[in-house]
Formats: sequence, structure tokens, C-alpha cells
Amino acid sequence: MSEIKQQEIDKNLTDQQIPAKKPWSWQKKFGFRVLFIFFLAMCIPFSANWYKNVFTLDWSRPHYRDLYDIARFQPSFLSLFGGQRSRDITDSPSADESAKKDGNRKKKLEKSSLKQTEQKNESNAALPPKRSFLADYVDWGIALFLALVGALIWSAFDRKRKSYHILHYWIRVVVRYRAGIGIIGFGFTKLLPTQMPYPSLGLLNSNFGDFTAQKIYWLSVGVVPWYQVFGGVVEIAAGVMLFFRKTTTFGAILLAAALGDITFVNYAYDGGVHVYAFYFVLLALFIAADDFPKLYNLLILERYTIPFRIYPDFNKPWLKYTRITLKVLTFVIFFGVLTYTEVINFKYDPYKQPATAGVKKLRGNYHVSEFKLNGEVIPFNPLDSIRWQEATFENWTTLTFKINRPVLIDPSNGGGSPMRDIQRTFEISGVAGGQRAFHYYADTVDKVLYLQDKNVMALRAGRKAAGKTRETAPNEDNWISKTAWQHIGDENKMIDKAAWSTRRDREFEEKPREVKRHRMVLKYDTTDGSRVILSGIDEHKDSIYIVLDRYNRQYVLPKSSLSAGKYE
Repeated sequence: MSEIKQQEIDKNLTDQQIPAKKPWSWQKKFGFRVLFIFFLAMCIPFSANWYKNVFTLDWSRPHYRDLYDIARFQPSFLSLFGGQRSRDITDSPSADESAKKDGNRKKKLEKSSLKQTEQKNESNAALPPKRSFLADYVDWGIALFLALVGALIWSAFDRKRKSYHILHYWIRVVVRYRAGIGIIGFGFTKLLPTQMPYPSLGLLNSNFGDFTAQKIYWLSVGVVPWYQVFGGVVEIAAGVMLFFRKTTTFGAILLAAALGDITFVNYAYDGGVHVYAFYFVLLALFIAADDFPKLYNLLILERYTIPFRIYPDFNKPWLKYTRITLKVLTFVIFFGVLTYTEVINFKYDPYKQPATAGVKKLRGNYHVSEFKLNGEVIPFNPLDSIRWQEATFENWTTLTFKINRPVLIDPSNGGGSPMRDIQRTFEISGVAGGQRAFHYYADTVDKVLYLQDKNVMALRAGRKAAGKTRETAPNEDNWISKTAWQHIGDENKMIDKAAWSTRRDREFEEKPREVKRHRMVLKYDTTDGSRVILSGIDEHKDSIYIVLDRYNRQYVLPKSSLSAGKYE
């Protein structure tokens, strides 16, 4: 697009440019003031954690999440007033991570949840919570209210201004860069497909009817990794075009189309990304709005059209070099550094699946050939609520098995930013039925597995809701001995050295807040993995003895050609 400096307007007037010379009506000025304050509020982070992350970021050892958290934020005015907004689960913490952060609020919710589950049957107890449409957008409503109040005050003190061409340019720049940086951070998780991982063996072994609508959608994209890559290319391309004035309109239209589609899909499948996706649609529509009349004039009326802009005089040295410096810095951070950290994350530490390699001999699918509880053999029965029906050891430190007993669903999408493998819950979030997933620490010297249930929601359902009388053993801080820990090693250093970061070090240095979990301690005995014998204590302090025989299960889906993580 041709752009005309303000001082050159008088020399280049055309019939289509005359309105730029005219003073704005009071309605247009008031409307602009509202939009200026509204979009400024929508583009500025108000979270203290955002600024803490920026100023404590270690640029010598960055983690991809450091930059992603800078790029990804939304208005959060309700939290400033002590409220709890309905969480957009674009990248929401797992139930585990939420439980750690909520503290006393979690305990109150547990009591309330327990009372509700006592009054409902098992199937109703396993349903994820419903979200309110209006509650999802309450922060936007607060921003609009503040914009209206601010516009009234602004109008009272600024009555002589005839137009706001230069201010319009600057708010458009703010929105352009906010949308560009945000969608690039979002797009990289698709370009290097980690946002919607290829399903694990445990997920492939789950019944289709046990998946929530959200899970079906995410897995439908995850099984086509190259389509996910294409989505990342589209989002990053839109973001890049927003950084340049001549391609801004094309970038805004592409962004609105791509994220509009994601918004509709997430409403259809209850995917939880609708608010964040529509946030970008809103920004894109504002950026492109000024060009809609020109596009209509050109494409519909087929008239000769000269698009134009009014922008500041960048010939001033300080303004010129400041502009260049900021643009170069943006590209270095969100293309150079972010690309590097995303590649490392994809190769060694994918954020939605555990990064630590599991015991190699144990990996694979297993039939449960024999199952003993307290010395008593329990024969196979698909209706039995205690006996394992099948089991799987993943490439990473997860054991999954199926029983005929439903648990409360983890309604998150398994996202967030946990460094510990036990808190990465994509493989069990949104999965109902009797599919269980336990994270394990492996003492390969004494051949002992220390297992913990990854679904902390399982305990919330309560034994009373399921009509059970057996008690769950409480957690014990010393359930893993010091000798065993020496054999297990430091989880922080179990991934490739290239993926070590200051963020990871900081999280592992903090003592994790204990979350109640089901736990098991099982010895394993095998020669080559074809037959595995597990024996020990289950989550109810009962003695169990299990014989597993490996089998080669044929899947319709081929193995992914883009596999995240290193598990050799």
C-alpha cells in the first residue's frame, strides 16, 4: 500500500483522500477513544507473573516456555479484583498443577465435589465441569467498561482535537505487534508439533467412546502431524506479515480466517481454546477494519482505489533508529531464540508428554495373564472392578492399565508448563472409562518401580461416590528410601543436556507441594521383556502379583513420522 506522510496530504489529495483532511465528527472521535483504550487494555499484560518472568529470564539458558509465556497472555482484570475467571484451557495447567497452586481453595472444592459426587451416580461424577459463555468473556466486558469510562473522561478534557490520525497509527502498531508476537508463539507449538501430540499407546488402546469431545478433536489433529505443521506455517506467516506495514492487511485477513476457524471448531468440540482464538480474531478485525471500505471499493464496486495511511515522520534520527532497533530485537527474540528453544523442546523435552525415558525392557503392550490379590487368584472377567485387563509401558516413565472402574475425568488439556513428568497429563486428560496412568521412578538396581497415579482427580471422586468401602492408603513422604533415590538419580538431569535450562533447575529446586495420589511399589522381574512379573503393594496397601505377556498389537494408524522426544 502507498503511504502518505501527514505533511504531504495537501499535495496528494484525491477524491478518496479528502476525508482524511476533514475533521472527525464527535461520534467518530468518541468511538475512537473507546476503541483506543479498549485495545490498549487488551494488549497490555496486567499479571505480575508476566513481569516477573520477563525480568528473571536467564537468557544464557532459556527454556521455550520463558518466551512462550511472554508471547501468550490475555486480559485478566477479574483476577485484579480478587475474582476467579473461567479458565481458558488453551494451555491450562493439568489438574495436578492446578491443585498445587490453588491451596486452600482446592480443599474447599474437594469437600464440595465430594458432597456432590455422593448424590450422583458414577457416570455423572465423571463428567467434566460445564463452562458459561458469558463467564468466558467477563474480562473483555471489564475492559470495555473501563474504555467507556475512560472515553467519557477523555472527551471532557479534549474537546478541541479535530482528529486522531497519529494516535490511530500508534494503537494500530500496538495491536499489530501484540497479535504478531502472540500468534507466532502459538504457531511454533504447531510447526514443531507438540501442542497436539501423536497419541500414546495408552490412548490408542482406549475406547473411542471414553474420550471427551475435546479429546477427540485434539487427537484428530495429533494423528495428522503434517496438517498440524501446516497450521503452524499459516499462523506464523500471518504473524510475520503483521510486522510490516505493506503486508499488514494480508496478515490480518489470514489471521482472522485461520483463528476464526479454530474458534468455531473449539465451540463445536468444547475444546477450550475459543476465547484465546477469538482474541486474535478481534485484534485482526481491528487491524483490517480501516481497509474494508477500500477493499469493497476495489473488489465489489471495481473502482480505481488508492489506499493510503497517515503516519509519523520517521526521518527524525531517534525515531528512525528506535523503530529499527525494536523491530530487529523482536525478530531476534521471537524468531531466533524462540526457534532454537522450540526445536530443543520438540527433540528432548516435549511439554505435553514426559521427557524421561522409561525402562527399555518393559516397553510395549501386555496381556494380563495372571492376577493375584492378597494371594487369591482373580480370573479374567471384563466386569471385574479390581483385576487389570491389559497393561502398557510407554517409551517414557508411564504405566497404563485398564480396569472396569470409572474415575473422575481430568478436564484439562494436559498443558501448562510443568517440568516434572508426573505433572504432564495429556495421556490421561479427557479420558473416561477405566484407563489408568501411573508415573514411575525406576530403581533399575533393585528392579523396583515407584508408581503414582497421574490423575489427581481420581481421589476427588471419592470411594463413597463409587460405593466402595476399601480405604486408600495416605501418602507417605518417605515412601522412597534414600538408597532408592541414589539408584534412581536426579530427574532434572535425565534428559539430554541440550535441554537443560534455568527454568527447569528452578522448578526442581523447589520442593513440590504434596498432592494426594494413589501409589504403588512394585518389583519387576524380566529377562527380555516378553514376560514381566510385577509384585508388591498396590494403592490400597493390598499385596498384588501380576504376570504380563507382551504382544504385538497392530494399529490402523502408522507410526508418526514426526515424533517428539528422545527415548533411546
